[in-house]
Amino acid sequence: MLHFNRCQHLKQITQKCFSFIHVKTDKHAQLYLSRTFALAELRKSCHSTHSLVGDKNIILMGLPGAGKTTVGRIIGLKLGCCVIDVDDDILEKTWNMSVSEKLQDVGNEQFLEEEGKAVLNFSTSGSVISLTGSNPMHDTSMWHLKKNGIIVYLDVPLIDIVNRLELMKIDRIVGQNSGTAMIDLLKFRRQYYKKWYDTRVFCESGASPEEVADKVLNEVKRYQDVDSETFISTRHIWPKDGEQKVSTKFFSEAVIEGLASDGGLFVPEKEFPKLNCGEWKRLVGATYIERAQILLEKCIHPADIPAARLGKMIETAYGENFVCSKIAPVRHLSGNQFILELFYGPTGSFKDLSLQLMPHLFAHCIPPSCNYMVLVATSGDTGSAVLNGFSNLNKNDKQRIAVATFFPENGISDFQKAQIIGSQEENGWAMGVKSDFDFCQTAIKRIFKDSDFTGFLTVEYGTILSSANSINWGRLLPQVVYHASAYLDLVSQGFISFGSPVDVCIPTGNFGNILAAVYAKMMGIPIRKFICASNQNHVLTDFIKTGHYDLRERKLAQTFSPAIDILKSSNLERHLHLLANKDGQLMTKLFNQLEEQHHFQIEKNLVEKLQQDFVADWCSEGECLAAIHSTYNNFGYILDPHTAVAKVVTDRMQDKTCPVIVTSTAHYSKFAPAIMQALKIQEINQTSSSQLYLLGSYNALPPLHEALLERTKQQEKMEYQVCAADVNVLKSHVEKLIQNQFI
Repeated sequence: MLHFNRCQHLKQITQKCFSFIHVKTDKHAQLYLSRTFALAELRKSCHSTHSLVGDKNIILMGLPGAGKTTVGRIIGLKLGCCVIDVDDDILEKTWNMSVSEKLQDVGNEQFLEEEGKAVLNFSTSGSVISLTGSNPMHDTSMWHLKKNGIIVYLDVPLIDIVNRLELMKIDRIVGQNSGTAMIDLLKFRRQYYKKWYDTRVFCESGASPEEVADKVLNEVKRYQDVDSETFISTRHIWPKDGEQKVSTKFFSEAVIEGLASDGGLFVPEKEFPKLNCGEWKRLVGATYIERAQILLEKCIHPADIPAARLGKMIETAYGENFVCSKIAPVRHLSGNQFILELFYGPTGSFKDLSLQLMPHLFAHCIPPSCNYMVLVATSGDTGSAVLNGFSNLNKNDKQRIAVATFFPENGISDFQKAQIIGSQEENGWAMGVKSDFDFCQTAIKRIFKDSDFTGFLTVEYGTILSSANSINWGRLLPQVVYHASAYLDLVSQGFISFGSPVDVCIPTGNFGNILAAVYAKMMGIPIRKFICASNQNHVLTDFIKTGHYDLRERKLAQTFSPAIDILKSSNLERHLHLLANKDGQLMTKLFNQLEEQHHFQIEKNLVEKLQQDFVADWCSEGECLAAIHSTYNNFGYILDPHTAVAKVVTDRMQDKTCPVIVTSTAHYSKFAPAIMQALKIQEINQTSSSQLYLLGSYNALPPLHEALLERTKQQEKMEYQVCAADVNVLKSHVEKLIQNQFI
């Protein structure tokens, strides 16, 4: 049976676009279809035998001393297949001398060529092959091996490698010149491994060869089981016995579609992957980029995004665009309180941590022959972050992906508005709406569910709609990384030992940020309590305390913390779905009732489950300003209004038995008027840049965000459109933007 499931959806999208776009000689699209069918043939080979290996080779790659030879022999015994060690079975037999003798005879550069030639003359199938540490440095021979093999990277701690090499009395490896330390060369070697591996075995320190071999077999099984990691809607109804199973989605499909067709949100069908204690401890000394790659590789199947490609995306996303090399550092404030600073990205808010990466995930997942219009509702920070993120795509991707962001015209700070407007690029536009965020978000959901309109856009313009709000799984997933990273930083800095619990307090509006922390706990981070901090729009606090989500007689208040001025928290549905054991029927009932009757009540057992992990409270406007003032006076640190809300709630709710990580979601300079009011600075009526310079003169922590300061100088004269709070009006604007971009 051909396993077309994973590629069938993209094929259907491509064929749909073929029917309506003028692509009589679209070679790129033809190549895409060819690649799709080739992938199906590859999957056929993976499933054509009961053997784990089949006709493929398992190719073990890693640094010298990683244990490839020993692990390969164990795997060969388990599978009953041929084991080939490149050193012993290919090189030495070809050269009739030892590898060390050959290296001494010809030198480093010539050795790599001779080694590559020997491998090119070798061919086998259904075997376990243990590479040399230097094989990955010869491209041609690696391509030769990769054609019929699954390359497994044995990622062993460097300290273990060095200790093994010392025990083996190996003091020189290929490429090592006099004066070069072994540890430095090993670090240098890793760059050659990044582009080759299909799957990684992340080894904890001291892991035995038998344990590593079992991990290899599990990773190969996962790699070959291409249909194992699927997503369902939160409103998915499980079939009864004898009924046909409702189709699930793959990661790439969930990212492309954004919102499920039944109005629900995509969630993993199975549990989150979990790291063991040893694996987490290995990440304590890792960089943010290294942590992100390990965690996201475990959450994204390589059939959706190959590991090597994912690694490049992560390096691009968290590279030069962040003004702090630590990306998301943790700062000790006082006592047991710590600030997780998530504002060092290009637009100064926590949204950058996901929206610098998500556009690259999205561009990889979509078929090259279709145009996509990404619709985004923003309560302040998402708008500029999504426009900036998608503007960083390459030229070809920007020609087929456009972004329209809708923000409440009078519901965000002046700086946020200027930032959104100033972030418009050739593939991204800003649209003010004469209403609040809840209307913007609800309107976009209604547009997605309007099959007549979305079908018209596909037929008329060959354009498909998607989303980049946290309702999109590709947007939410990267946020898990910084919650895990914050805990690891506390361990690294010596404040706690791994396994000690922490609480997290998060200013919460749409529930995505705090939900990402829940997912971090599911992956193994020991978070004890999730403290939900609300402002005057405290519908979530009331719900967590009572189980009653009630919007009746409740009007949205505009506050100093506009990003959490939200009454309809979309991602709450994901968490309730988890608590209710994935009861899609219940989710459909609850959220249809919320839409029609503006409230719902969950049963007592669900309230109790919710309150096992969650506590909540809210903060008034006066308390928010007072917290900014007192924190600056006491610690020389300026909180933005959202972080101030969390600080107030933390002070009120914590029991001081464990550390509390307070999530700082934005840089204070984005809310200069509120900060100046809190600090009792008189000169409020100034331009944005003047306000920032004035705040900068206080020499407070965190330092002034220079990238934001530069952008304010560019943003004051750009134009944007404003529309009425009417879904049909928004549809009209979406169609006009599509015409301008793609026709």
